[in-house]
Amino acid sequence: MLDRAFRRFVTRPLSIQVVSDGRIGMENQALGLAEAVQRLTPADITVKRIRWKPAFDKLPSALKAPWMLDASSDAPFPAPGEPWPDLWIATGRATLPLSLMAKRRSGGRTFVVQTQDPRWRTGDFDLVVAPRHDGIEGPNVLSITGSPHRVTPERVAEGAKAFAERLEALPRPRVAVLVGGKSRTHDLPAGHAASLAFSVGDAIDDAKGSMMVTYSRRTPEVAKDVFTFEMNAPGHLPGLIWDGTGPNPYFAFLHYADHILVTEDSANMAAEAASTGKPVHILPMVATKPADKFARLHADLRDRGAARPFDGTLDGWTYDPLAETDRAAREVLKRMGRD
Repeated sequence: MLDRAFRRFVTRPLSIQVVSDGRIGMENQALGLAEAVQRLTPADITVKRIRWKPAFDKLPSALKAPWMLDASSDAPFPAPGEPWPDLWIATGRATLPLSLMAKRRSGGRTFVVQTQDPRWRTGDFDLVVAPRHDGIEGPNVLSITGSPHRVTPERVAEGAKAFAERLEALPRPRVAVLVGGKSRTHDLPAGHAASLAFSVGDAIDDAKGSMMVTYSRRTPEVAKDVFTFEMNAPGHLPGLIWDGTGPNPYFAFLHYADHILVTEDSANMAAEAASTGKPVHILPMVATKPADKFARLHADLRDRGAARPFDGTLDGWTYDPLAETDRAAREVLKRMGRD
């Protein structure tokens, strides 16, 4: 124990480079894992956002070269004479060729981690941290429930402070409703949004509780308007529906919620909700394509005791909060020989 403490004291901080295409949902996976590593050992984190020129974006990863990057991209590699990062954590298809180059060009000095299923030879990375519902295996693969994320008890508690006056007084049970929207596999047409709002509103009303509703960037405007109208029916429910202006109450909603309702189209929101230890109810969407991966995720969450399909009631249950990002961070350090 003392030896480990001494090593941490004398070892310089890890340098961690996070790489993504800049989309928040993607970046948060790599950044969340980096921050989890930083909570375990001193580390400095640098974020790089990249994008390929449109003419080259669809090329196979093996054919891409750094000169094909858009001028708006950050430089992904160190300048001559500058050190390579100790740890490279990247997310998404756009980063794959750069991750492979980083492993090769650094001469093994950089430990390369890819999150999500790279749909590439997993042995070409030092570690792949993939959602269990992606169904990939291998000696370099760590499967976790959901994806890495940035939600921690500390960040949730800190985010709640700005909304304490508005949310603490709401009648319990307080119900957070996290609404997604249109994706490759799901949609939220107006009629379905109205039906969902009616069902959710009835459950909250029956429990004499209150609502805390937020939408994603993918929520169609018409669905948002319909859902808001139904939930705001005169004399209906107390609570807060975030309209997208001002500070984002997402963390505050997670903090104050007694129940969390999440539409089935979002793997990230479901995994983040399950990190709170609060009952997670999965709301049905309209499927536009087979969504086996989401079905596997929801089954995984059910097996962990975290989530159940929404059945029109707000019956509660308990489980140990999921801490999969922290587990992945420990595995990264173990494989780097810094545990």
